[in-house]
Formats: sequence, C-alpha cells, structure tokens
Amino acid sequence: MDASLEKKIADLTLAEMGKNLKEAMQMLENGQRRIEDENGKKPVSEDVPGPLQGSGQDMVSILQLVQNLMHGDEDEQPQSTRIQNIGEQGHMALLGHSLGAYISTLDKEKLRKLTTRILSDTTLWLRRIFRYENGCAYFHEEEREGLAKICRLAIHSRYEDFVVDGFDVLYNKKPVIYLSAAARPGLGQYLCNQLGLPLSCLCRVPCNTMFGSQHQMDIAFLEKLIKDDIERGRLPLLLVASAGTAAVGHTDKIGRLKELCEQHGIWLHVEGVTLATLALGYVSSPLLAATKCDSMTLTPGPWLGLPAMPAVTLYTHDDPALTLVAGLTSNKPADKLRALPLWLSLQYLGLDGIVGRIKHSCQLSQRLQESLKKVDHIKILMEGELSSPVVVFRFFQELPGSDPAFKAVPGSSVAPAAVGRERDSCDALNRWLGEQLKQLVPMCGLTVVDLEVDGTCMRFSPLMTAAGLGTRGEDVDQLITCIQSKLPTLTCTLQLREEFRQEVEGTASLLYVHDPNWPGIGVVRYEHANDDNSSLKSDPEGEKIHSGLLKKLNELESDLTFTMGPEYKSTKSCIYIGMASDDVDISELVETIAVTAREIEENSRLLENMTEVVRKGIQEAQVQLQKANEERLLEEGVLRQIPVVGSVLNWFSPVQASQKGRSFNLTAGSLESTEYTYVHKVQGTGVTPPPTPSGIRSKQRLPGQKPFKRSLRGSDALSETSSVSHIEDLEKMEQLSSGLEPSNLEAHCPEEAPRAPAPTDSQTEALQNKAQHPEDDHPQVEGLERLR
Repeated sequence: MDASLEKKIADLTLAEMGKNLKEAMQMLENGQRRIEDENGKKPVSEDVPGPLQGSGQDMVSILQLVQNLMHGDEDEQPQSTRIQNIGEQGHMALLGHSLGAYISTLDKEKLRKLTTRILSDTTLWLRRIFRYENGCAYFHEEEREGLAKICRLAIHSRYEDFVVDGFDVLYNKKPVIYLSAAARPGLGQYLCNQLGLPLSCLCRVPCNTMFGSQHQMDIAFLEKLIKDDIERGRLPLLLVASAGTAAVGHTDKIGRLKELCEQHGIWLHVEGVTLATLALGYVSSPLLAATKCDSMTLTPGPWLGLPAMPAVTLYTHDDPALTLVAGLTSNKPADKLRALPLWLSLQYLGLDGIVGRIKHSCQLSQRLQESLKKVDHIKILMEGELSSPVVVFRFFQELPGSDPAFKAVPGSSVAPAAVGRERDSCDALNRWLGEQLKQLVPMCGLTVVDLEVDGTCMRFSPLMTAAGLGTRGEDVDQLITCIQSKLPTLTCTLQLREEFRQEVEGTASLLYVHDPNWPGIGVVRYEHANDDNSSLKSDPEGEKIHSGLLKKLNELESDLTFTMGPEYKSTKSCIYIGMASDDVDISELVETIAVTAREIEENSRLLENMTEVVRKGIQEAQVQLQKANEERLLEEGVLRQIPVVGSVLNWFSPVQASQKGRSFNLTAGSLESTEYTYVHKVQGTGVTPPPTPSGIRSKQRLPGQKPFKRSLRGSDALSETSSVSHIEDLEKMEQLSSGLEPSNLEAHCPEEAPRAPAPTDSQTEALQNKAQHPEDDHPQVEGLERLR
C-alpha cells in the first residue's frame, strides 16, 4: 500500500493490515509463479513437524512455510495444485476476514453500530439485486445450513407449543418435508440430522415420466402425496424446489408450486444456480416466480469468483422472536460480521460488475449450446432452453442394428442385454471423452456426471467456475474443436465394439469379458486347457500366457493399444484393447489373438513335457550306468577292485575297456551311447526336427500398411480385378525369386502334364513390370501359366 493511501487512512492499524495482506498475497502468488516457471523443480519443503520454537518466527518465515505446504507436492499431483484466479476482488474478500478479527476488538457500542450497518447494507443490496423485496438475510458458511434454519422456523411457526412440549408435539402430528428426486444427494439426510427428525419425515417427490422434463418435479403426483399425508394425520411442512437442479440445471414450475403451497399452508424454499440470473435485466416468468417464495438460498461466492464467501438465505417472516429462536438472527457481533467479506466485495465490484459477471457466464453457456447443435453425434439434454446457465451434453450414436424404440421405454423387456451393452458402451466413451476434455481445456471447468436416466454426461456450468477460472469465449471455441477432433475415434470404436464381441464369441478358446468401464474396443480372455472359469482364484498359468500374448501383440507395432487392464480389474488376466481411430479388421485381430495365445500355450506345454522327458531320461541313464558298472565288475574281477592289489594287477595286465556313457537326444527323446563321441571325437548330430508350422495367417499388405488395418475396397469390379491380379503376380514373383529349378517344378507337376521350359530373362522382366503396374494387362503372363 503506497504512502498516499496510508495518509488517507487515519487508522494506522487498518493501513498496516491492508499493507501486510497485500504483501502476503504477493509473496504467495510470486512463489506460485516461480514454481510454475521452474518446470517441475520441487521446492525445498520445510513442513516436517518439529517442536515449537521458543523465540518465535517472523511473518516472512511463516508465509514461506505456508507456501511450501501449498505447493510442496507439485510434482506428485500437478492437476490438483491449480489455484483459483483470485484477483483484486478476491483480495477484498480476504481482507474482510482479517478486518473481522480487528473490528471485534472495538468497544461494544461502536461494534454494535458497525455490525448493524454492515448487515443492513448487505441485506438491502442483495434483496435489490436478486429482486427479493421485504425480506431478511441469514449469512452462513455451510450452504445447507440456511435451509436447516428455515426448517426450524417453519416448525416453530406451525407448531405453537413446540417450545414448551418439544418432540411430543411432533409425535402426535408428524411433519413432512418434500424433496424432489433431482435434489442434491444427501440433502434430506442432512436436514433430518440437524433437526433430530426420523427419515420417515422425508417424502421424495418423483420427476416427470410422461410429460415435461424428466428432471422437473411431478406436480400432479406431489398434490396426491400431500392429500394422502393430510388424510393420515401428518402435517405437510416444507417443500424444497429447484431453480437449476444440481445435476442438469432444470428449473421446476415454481409458479404452480407456489399456488399449491399456499393452498395447503406449506413453506416454499427455492435453491439453485439459476437464481443468479435474477440479477439480469430480462428474467423468464417461471424463474421470476421464485421472488415470491418464502425463502431462497444464494451462493454469490462462486457466481462472482469470490473465495471464502458465505452463502446467503433470504427469507420473509414477521415474527422476530421466532427467527431468533430458529437461529436466523443473532445478537452476537461475530455472527453479524459474517457479512463483512461480502459487504466489501459488493462495493468493490459495483452493480455493473456483478451483473456483468453473471451475464458473461450466461453468454458462455449459450455460446456452447449453439455450437454443440452443429456438432454431429452430440446430444444436449436441455436443448431449446437458452435461459439455463447449465449445459449438459453427451456423445450418442445410433448403431445400424439398434432400435430407438427400445431406449424410449426404460423398463422394456425387449433385448435388454443389447440395450444394456450399448448403454454401457456410450457411458464408458462419454467418461473417457469427459476426462480428455478436462485435461485439454481445463479453463472450461467441465465435470463428468452420472445420471440415472441419461447415463454419463458432461456438464458445463460457467456460473460456478467461469469467474474463478477466468473462462473466455475462446476457451469455449477450443472446447468445441477438441470435441470434434475426438468424434472420429469415438464413432469408430463404438461401431467396432459389437463386431468384436460377436467375433470373440464365435471363436473357440476365447472368452469375451464385459467391462462397462472400459472405453476401448473390448476385453478378451484366452481360456487355456486348465482354466477354471467358476473359480475366482488367481491363475498363474493364465497370467503367464496373457503376459506373453501382450508382449507379442505390442511387438506388432499396430495403431491399437494392448494392456492388461486397469488396477481395479478382476484377478483373472485379460487383454484390454484400446480405442481405434481408423477402420480395423476385427476378424484378423481376433484370429491373431487366438492363434498367438494358442502357440504360447503349446510352447509352454512343450517345455513342460520336455522337462518331464529329460527327468525320466536321467533316471533311465542312471539305471543303465549302474548296470554297466555291475557288468564291468564281473568282467574285471574282485581283485582289481582292491585299491593296492588292483593297481599292481592293472600294471602287469592292463584292461582295454572303452569309455561308456549315455547322452540324451532332445530331438528324438531317447538315450544314446557316447561311444561314437569318444571314438570319433565328434558330437552326434542326430535327427533334425521338422520346422514347426505357424498358425498365423500371413496377409498381403500394401507398403506401409500396419497390422489389423482393413484393406481398401474399390467401388467397381475393375479395381477389384486389378487388385486380385496384382496379388497373384506378387505371389508368382515370390516363387520365381525363391530359385525354383525345373527339376523341382517337375516333381510337383503331374506325370501326364508336359514339362514347361524355364522362364527366360525377358519373361521374368515382363512379370516384374506387371507386378509394378497391375493396371496394364500384358500377354507375357502366358509363360507363367505354362510353368504351372
């Protein structure tokens, strides 16, 4: 804070506080920039717990410790260390928390006047900005806390003797709180825990199933529930409506709900992100009805990009005593000072700044929605509702063999397996697309949501993220570009999944594994001879086969990715095939997997059998050697075996004995005598084993064509004939280049067929030209036909 500003502030403590806050924030931000510029160099962390120093530390050392704690794991978790763009308005919000501690040290009279002014100003500004006239405000840290206080107020209002009799009053006439099925998860349980009510006091209202949005409350069904509760002696207490549901941003028909609540004396509370659009110049009539409700909860912090900002619940009630008992009002200055950060930030932004930020977020959502309408295979859940600040979309493609009528009825029993597989495939691909977009365009703040009816979707809610992340229109355009770049991979993979499943199920020794979370072409498992599918135990033999299979597949250098699966996979080993961006020959892929796995299993069993044969051969050799020693003992006599006598006897009369041993022929699998080796000083060659035939089909590929690529097919018969003749010519050239002699050809020809002369040099050159230019039909091929 410069000197001129310090002169304007008479309170030196307040000036010093602002200066210290500015310096502290600058130090932390500079540290963050320095860490980002170092490109992965981890700062020296001093966050090791130790004894409290007796002399204390200065502010710079403490801030340095805070910085190390904030950015100490920069290398380990690079995605989770992104800090919100605070800006000057964020500094004002942080200053409010510091000022709250300083203001609380004033004397009681000054503190009362100051807190009353702050609370009244903030309440008045919020009421006018969001069109809520003649109401009060309650500021709270927990977003759901305001609704819990409103429920207490409704209980005190409807049960006059609740203060005296307490739970006995509720026991005689149980209260009922109505929540939409699209409400935030855990909201009803939180209310019951805070109020001390049983879960039977909650009534979940289903959403529309036949008419209207599937995320809006079914008003006709709600009316029926209210009448049933009244007939059973219950008291309908409170209804929570949504102005922008937590999942997709749909708004309930608040006007019709307000009429129903007034008819039965029910308290109507509204919450949701769409309430922010009440600050704009034009507001739709369904949303404008929210200004007439009994209470509403606002979250200006994320809407305006203000950190550590309290939520606000606006309500209308005439009895100050009941609001005090319910906890909505307080005489404590500390409770009133909760509004101080918001009081400072609203003044800093001004009305134009507040409206401008909300308007910018709405324009971003409209821009994305209009752009997504032009993109194929993208379905928007709220298409036609441009007033909603939330855009929810998903990748979707109708397969040629699927029937849309099956998807229209959730409970349809027609082909449930096929519909379920297609639903799981789309969910897995949308989950993969969402994660890719979050990494490629982090400034958009996309989130992946799982909806009960629509499946996995991507949600863009700029009102909750744009102000903090600084999202611009260029970021939305980049998001559209990334979606379009990923669509070919998604469409190709989805089309190949069903073909891959059918091909695997039709191949012996292969098992198709359905993994709903895998976004690739599919998952396959090779069933070896000793495989037990009914057991969940680990399979070492299968794991060894699949490890070798994975190595072989990755050595093919295809465009597909092969893995053993994610960490959460089952104990059984499988091969996970990744996504495809181009047309893939599924039959060749499945055949290659089956043949390669079978060869690995056969080689493994051959090694095991060879081990057994070698073991038996060693035992047999030991028996034969022992028998030979016994025969030698009989031939030489007993005297020659005595150490001293035998040496003298052998000196006078040497024994001419040949070296006898045994060798094991791995090719023949039999024992052989080593006499030939000792006599001729040469190792016996034995029998040469025949070559092992390979079961993999060798496929003719064009130059540069990678494995598993489907060959291009011509549109007319001429191109097909040319390609076939070209392949035949290649085969002929291979035969010629292999050096076949006339005698070899004669051995393969029938006896009655005349012997064809060897091809001349001119004939060979003509065939080579035809192989290079298959489109030319030369008559020189006749010579090759005579060779056959």
